[in-house]
Amino acid sequence: MSPVATPVFEPIRQRLDHAVTAGSVTAIAHRVKDVLEGALRGEGLTLPPRFQEAQPDTYARRLLHRDPANRYTVVVMAWGPGQKTALHDHAGIWCVECVLDGQMEVTQYELLSEREGRYRFARQNCVPAGRGSAGCLIPPFEYHTLANASPDRMSMTLHVYGGEMDRCHVFEPAADGTYTRVTRSLAYHE
Repeated sequence: MSPVATPVFEPIRQRLDHAVTAGSVTAIAHRVKDVLEGALRGEGLTLPPRFQEAQPDTYARRLLHRDPANRYTVVVMAWGPGQKTALHDHAGIWCVECVLDGQMEVTQYELLSEREGRYRFARQNCVPAGRGSAGCLIPPFEYHTLANASPDRMSMTLHVYGGEMDRCHVFEPAADGTYTRVTRSLAYHE
C-alpha cells in the first residue's frame, strides 16, 4: 500500500523531516510532539475521506506517509465508539500519538517483572486526551492501552513512529493477574 500525500500534510512533513534530525530519541520525540501540537493549533490536518472511516470490529490503521529514508512513518487511526487496544508495547520503537478528533483515553503501565514468560504490570496514569493532545512513548516506557472514550462518536488519532511499526507485543491477561506476551503483526487498512 502506498501512502497518500495531501497538500495540507506537506508543510507538516517538512517539519517532521527536520524534527527527526534532533539527535537523541528523546529529543526527536519531543520535537515531533511539538510539530503535531503546532499543526493542530495552526492549519490543522484535512484528510481524504477514507482515513476518516472506522471499521466495525477494530480500529482502522492507515498509512499516511512513509519517510523514504525510513526514519519515521505517519499512521492515522480511526476508532469506532468504544474501540480499544489490548495492553501492548511498540517493539522498541519511539512514537508520538496525537488526537485529531474526538476523545481518547491513554492508560500507561509499568512493567514490574518478567519470569518464565509471565509478565506483571502496574497500571499507572489514565489520561483523557482530546483534540490536539499529544504524548510521547520512548522505550523502555512504552506499555499502554488506547481507547475511544466516546460511547457514541468516532475518534481519530495520528501516530508518528520511529520507523515502520509492523509488529508489536500484546499482553494477554491470565487468571492469576499476570500476562503472557504474544507477537502481533500489524497491517494497514485500505
